[in-house]
Amino acid sequence: MKSKLVILSLLLAGGIVTATAQTKEKFYSEKFGDNIFISVGGGAQLSTNPDNFDNSWGKAITPKVTLSVGKWFTPIWGLRGQVTGWETALRTDYNNGTYTENNGTYDMKYGTVEKIKKNYISGHADFLLNLSHLIGGYNPDRLFNLSIFGGPGVTAAKAYGSQNLVYNTNGTWVRNVDAGDVKFLINGSVGLLGQFNVSKYVDINIEARGEVSPTPFGKSTSSHTDGAVSLTAGVSYTFGGKKFVSCGAKIDTSHLMDEINKYRKALADAEAELAAARRALAEKPTTVTETTETLIAGPRAIFFQIGKTNIDDYGMVNIQLAAKIIKDNPNKKYKVAGYADKATGSASWNQKLSEKRAQNVYDALIKEGVNASQLEFVGFGGTANMFGKNMLNRVVILE
Repeated sequence: MKSKLVILSLLLAGGIVTATAQTKEKFYSEKFGDNIFISVGGGAQLSTNPDNFDNSWGKAITPKVTLSVGKWFTPIWGLRGQVTGWETALRTDYNNGTYTENNGTYDMKYGTVEKIKKNYISGHADFLLNLSHLIGGYNPDRLFNLSIFGGPGVTAAKAYGSQNLVYNTNGTWVRNVDAGDVKFLINGSVGLLGQFNVSKYVDINIEARGEVSPTPFGKSTSSHTDGAVSLTAGVSYTFGGKKFVSCGAKIDTSHLMDEINKYRKALADAEAELAAARRALAEKPTTVTETTETLIAGPRAIFFQIGKTNIDDYGMVNIQLAAKIIKDNPNKKYKVAGYADKATGSASWNQKLSEKRAQNVYDALIKEGVNASQLEFVGFGGTANMFGKNMLNRVVILE
């Protein structure tokens, strides 16, 4: 007759597989050096100073270049530093005009529009959120991904120059403003980033950014706050290619049913053998034999979810039953052997994972009263198809 504990182990394994199927698949960057990218781009920018919108804003569009370095920690979120700059422009009539004097006061009117250009450089710290992966799930073959980003920044430009109003005798006036010193202006920005997935290494980017900051034009404008909207296009290169490791579970339902049916058949066979043994005993009334049911001391399996080392409730039941067997056989020694799925993760990660799983099972057995001298534990790292299926390699075997 088959051991009841073996049958229970099989059923528990089926329960673990079923529970794992309900876990949403997640991905992450396994190493810090993974998914680091560099981007370059260029395009156009428009200062949102109110003077521009009063004086033909289309003539205030200026060029802009960008250089970015960042990292995607998961397919959903990442961080990026961007340096950008070149030139910004202001179209204003604030600095000249005509006047009339009335009892010592001046009635001033603005005059002709002039275009003022100013060089600048900005730095941005952006938080990146990939909406496509967040909503639709991670798909490395998706052609287009849309992300939002935002964060603080700083702009360096000459600003806040002093001013001197000159009233000419011909009825005109001029505002003279010096270039000023380089100032660091704190800004904030948000934007959209569209990426066309060309290959594992390369993306084509289209980026729109809106930002607000103190004006870099200083006394040349009546506005104290400025900003900019920009549109750029460029290319990104990911060093080593895009690499995300799965840390969730994704199992085919048909495969689950096959496993569960297998466990059900094993239980039915055991019950049939038990019924046959009882009938055989009933046919021999002249012989009375006292029997004691003994749990068979054989290999035991405690399964784990992908990327996990904690023992769930199913595993603890299995450990408690195994502890009873070990304590009933005090002269035997047992090996607690941990394994991982070679198809997922690096060799170093799988080695640590297998050792931690074995350690946790070892500690759990000691807690259940097993003598430490009967146990030894070892991790064997990632194993390929030890039981024919990758998911069954995420296991600790007690033998």
